[in-house]
Amino acid sequence: MNKLPKTLRKDMQRNWSLYLLVTPVILFYLLFAYKPMYGALIAFKDFTPGRGFADSPWVGFEHFIRFFSSPFFYRVLRNTFLISFYGLIFVFPAPIILALLLNEVRHSPFKRTVQTITYLPHFISIIVIAGMITDFSMSTGLFNDIIAFFGGTRAPLLQQANLYRTIYITSDIWQTVGWGTIIYLSALSAVDPQLYEAAAIDGAGRFKQLIHITLPSIAPTIAILLILRIGQLLGVGYEKTLLLYNPATYETADIISTYTYRVGLVEQNWSYSTAIGLFNSFINFSMLIIANKISRKVSETSLW
Repeated sequence: MNKLPKTLRKDMQRNWSLYLLVTPVILFYLLFAYKPMYGALIAFKDFTPGRGFADSPWVGFEHFIRFFSSPFFYRVLRNTFLISFYGLIFVFPAPIILALLLNEVRHSPFKRTVQTITYLPHFISIIVIAGMITDFSMSTGLFNDIIAFFGGTRAPLLQQANLYRTIYITSDIWQTVGWGTIIYLSALSAVDPQLYEAAAIDGAGRFKQLIHITLPSIAPTIAILLILRIGQLLGVGYEKTLLLYNPATYETADIISTYTYRVGLVEQNWSYSTAIGLFNSFINFSMLIIANKISRKVSETSLW
């Protein structure tokens, strides 16, 4: 304690309750985020539980080269990038559009009702979400009832590789659009009403007020969230994909995280799966740095 800088020591004594409050969070990240990083070294070893971590032989970049030359490399990289890219194009703007629409609603009961209905999917377990999508996509499910109503042919939709990404992205919009509006509505509530009054006096309509006042006011928030989203460009989670995909849709559904799951936990090839995960993390980190640098130059808004 005596080795700490004098200013920090005084601040800790004055705000000890705040430091006590943040201690569990710091411990969580130290134990579950930073300490496990040491285990990433098995990506450069031929790890087996029998030999242990220290005695497993060092193989360098052998597992990375094996992944890059694998016939599955292009498939999982392409699928991961495309699903992330479609999410960036369609899922990311959805909460912004909904927040802008709700911001124009003056009937409070209707606004609260819409918010409540759109928030609900966020609180539903991913297991339940996947089960609903699976049931609705069956030949006798809701989606096929709608298709049949318009004269289409019934078919098991999740068995068709060409439809998988559409189903995935559409369900993502439904699942996240309401919850994502919270941040944007908070940003919109901070916009000075006098700006709208001055614009109205100058003859600006609702659309011009949206373009010249509302969007510029929440642009920093959009930029920060966009940077974070780009930083997860190859970070598509395996849970939903694992619950929805099947061998018939591997061609368009298999992503880096599910491939890592299969080779790591199912095939018990720990070093190879760690190398794949490390490659994925490196790409995401690189994208985050690039996106942050571009945003800082273009809009002067950045994470650091």
